[in-house]
Amino acid sequence: MAAFAPSVPCWVDAQLPDLEAGKRFYGELFGWTFRAGEGPYADAYGGGRLVAALTAKQDGRMPTGWEVYFATDDIMADAARIRAAGGQMITEPVRAGRAGLLAQAADPGGAVFGLWQAGERAGFEKRNEPGSFCWTEVYTRHKEAVDAFYEEVFGYRGTDMDDPGTAESGLDFRMWSPAGTEPGPDTAIGGRSVITDALPAEMPSYFLTYFAVEDCNSVAGHAVRLGGRISAPPFDIPYGRMAVLQDDQGAVFAVLQPPLSGKGAE
Repeated sequence: MAAFAPSVPCWVDAQLPDLEAGKRFYGELFGWTFRAGEGPYADAYGGGRLVAALTAKQDGRMPTGWEVYFATDDIMADAARIRAAGGQMITEPVRAGRAGLLAQAADPGGAVFGLWQAGERAGFEKRNEPGSFCWTEVYTRHKEAVDAFYEEVFGYRGTDMDDPGTAESGLDFRMWSPAGTEPGPDTAIGGRSVITDALPAEMPSYFLTYFAVEDCNSVAGHAVRLGGRISAPPFDIPYGRMAVLQDDQGAVFAVLQPPLSGKGAE
């Protein structure tokens, strides 16, 4: 399996109260199959290739939701950079068997993310295809501190994006491109959006995980039939058609239909 370049999203998993219910929901929604991992952990496969994992929560105080992991070739050095840049380590680097090393951290705004240093497992075997990871972005109220943090820790180069046709909305969005690339949509691997005052003050900063789909409208409807909810109904953006959904246990995620698939835009 090919290694991921440092700072690139390489894995996602979901912490859920009921692992078996999660397997039923995502198995039906995305067609995933599952294999038991170590402990309360199930690897998810799409077409026989690794796409994600589901984990049974061991601590009820932990939030229910999806977490993104960024690749690193020196997890200890990244942990030190995170502290120096104003973030904090939630879980210090630990070994996950022969698969690799992992850690959890929070940026200055409180959004939680993971680090992954590959051993025998690099990360996704399938991405940017239907039923697999395709994008992530952090939502924060502390954009200046957060922008500086990710640029310092991961070397990202930012591109500020306008929202075509909705300038009055005041959308503030930045795309991130890895160090050594020309910043812009073609090289971007994630982004930063701002939590506005229109949302509840108690809403914390968070990362939103996107999965590619063939038909956004259909998947959103299917999620509801499976017991989930629609947080943001399907709508068009310059990069396709998207919706924000919740599974039947409250974990939030997004789905994105590429603009050339020709479905679901009615």
